[in-house]
Amino acid sequence: MSLNYFNYLTDEHRMIQQAARDFAQNEIAPIAEEYDHSGDFPLKTIKMMGEMGFMGIEVPEEYSGAGMDTISYVLALEEISKADASHGAIMSVNNSLYCYGILRFGTEEQKQKFLIPIASGEKIGAYSLTEPMSGSDAGTMRSRAVLDGDEYVLNGLKSWVTSGPVADYLVVFMPTSPEDGHRGVSAFLVDAGTPGFKRGKKEPKLGIRASATSELMFEDCRIPAANRLGEEGEGFKIAMAVLDAGRIGIAAQALGIAEAAYEASVTYAKEREAFGQKIGQFQGIGFKLADMKTNIEAARGLIHRAALAKTHSKKTGQRYTLEASMAKLFASEMCMSVAHHAVQIHGGMGYSKEHPVERYFRDAKITEIYEGTSEIQRLVIARLETGLR
Repeated sequence: MSLNYFNYLTDEHRMIQQAARDFAQNEIAPIAEEYDHSGDFPLKTIKMMGEMGFMGIEVPEEYSGAGMDTISYVLALEEISKADASHGAIMSVNNSLYCYGILRFGTEEQKQKFLIPIASGEKIGAYSLTEPMSGSDAGTMRSRAVLDGDEYVLNGLKSWVTSGPVADYLVVFMPTSPEDGHRGVSAFLVDAGTPGFKRGKKEPKLGIRASATSELMFEDCRIPAANRLGEEGEGFKIAMAVLDAGRIGIAAQALGIAEAAYEASVTYAKEREAFGQKIGQFQGIGFKLADMKTNIEAARGLIHRAALAKTHSKKTGQRYTLEASMAKLFASEMCMSVAHHAVQIHGGMGYSKEHPVERYFRDAKITEIYEGTSEIQRLVIARLETGLR
């Protein structure tokens, strides 16, 4: 669709959108099915994305990023995810959960060491908050980080870490004062080559199968105290601020998946015939397509509003939690609905691996879960609007 009527979109925005679209359709789309089937990590194309600036879009050029804004980020991520949600997930974690946190809360020394190689695409970053018994309730983490002289000793098991099997550097959250609950959590930057750091089992997932996910194990893993991100006890605050950015990324990913499912459905509805006419001529199919399109555009509006709020927050310091949660909630549920309708419109072909809509359907589900489930988003929105806890 044409975006010319959005007056906040500049020529630079359209250039990165077109560059991402061309790359996604020429380099990613042809291999998406293969990597979904194998579950292998698409390192070659991820490195190419880094060379094009897609792995650190909002990172200033002085730190080897593209130096662009959040609108640029969501436009590019939408196009990448439209070709393959796995590539989109890797890109989202690198930009939102890893780079954004270090850029906002890191020291100059930390930016030089841990940000530049990731923003340039030379290395891959990951974000580790979740544990087997601690998801949205981060205050119940069982891992521990203990200060010993000028080092922290990390112990514990982390789970569901996107890019965990391949990450070079990680942002890891562990309690330093467990008696203080979520107020006792701190954030750390960990080099994957550190003794005591081990990668656990790779998760066999329903969707985004080429986006490697695993457990991480820390067994007396010693890191310099200088690798602490922010002050002790600020980890939960950092994690929540980073998740605000991450939710915008997941919303853009969901939009890309939905657009792919919708466009496939329109094409099929114009080609497939039944009872002497194109199935798109039947009201039952036409109404589905109308609802899919309307909800996609509604999600786009919420996503761009959240992206603009994030950009504005750099000047004002205001949180954009509400905008991010609304965008993520609506876009992810819209994505699941659109993917469901796409399978139904395709009938038997929609259930076959010979057509990509079954992949869109499998990939869509995770957008309602990670970076905070739909239930958590509703809780966040309700609390912000009512002021009640």
